[in-house]
Amino acid sequence: MASATITLAFAIILFSLPSEISANHYSYSSPPPPKKPYHYPSPPPPSPSPPPPYHYPSPPPPPKKPYKYSSPPPPAPTYPHPHPHPHPHPHPHPHPNPHPYPHPHPIYHSPPPPPPKKPYKYPSPPPPVHKPYPHPHPVYHSPPPPPKKPYKYLSPPPPVHKHPYPHPHPVYHSPPPPVHTYPPHVPSPVYHSPPPSPHKKPYKYKSPPPVYSPPPPHYYYKSPPPPYHY
Repeated sequence: MASATITLAFAIILFSLPSEISANHYSYSSPPPPKKPYHYPSPPPPSPSPPPPYHYPSPPPPPKKPYKYSSPPPPAPTYPHPHPHPHPHPHPHPHPNPHPYPHPHPIYHSPPPPPPKKPYKYPSPPPPVHKPYPHPHPVYHSPPPPPKKPYKYLSPPPPVHKHPYPHPHPVYHSPPPPVHTYPPHVPSPVYHSPPPSPHKKPYKYKSPPPVYSPPPPHYYYKSPPPPYHY
């Protein structure tokens, strides 16, 4: 009885093994069923947003105070009017506050002013030149001189002014004294060194200064006194 139970269990284990193991024992089996495509789980639904913060209702506005007019209200019309209109209004429902009678001095309103003009884009023309009537004493102007061309050549020098007659007080000048003379007109010899020869080398030492004759005495030549100018 125990061996039959073991055999049955072993047979169940063999049949439950995969096909690869049974293929090794030369047993053929059907191919495995196709695998189902893998479906990724969908993302979880978004969590509901938190409710907005609770706003407390604002307090109601304070009640408005009734407006108090500074002036007293106009008096309510009294019916019947103390002075009834001789010609009642043709409308079946008269105005709430009809005039008791036509105004003694009707007020006429002037029409509204015209709308402002648009700014003028272009400047207005200049005003006309005021030309008066002919002058009783007209003033004649000479025509302008013709333009002169620039003079290219220099003008001659002005003439030398000469006295037309001899000077009333002529000025006499003494003649110059003779050069290198002694009284009585004896010339003194003046020695000069000869000029250097062009073939000789320049002399290194300086030549002595030239000899000058002494000036004539003061008494020899005297110029006349200068004339007196009036």
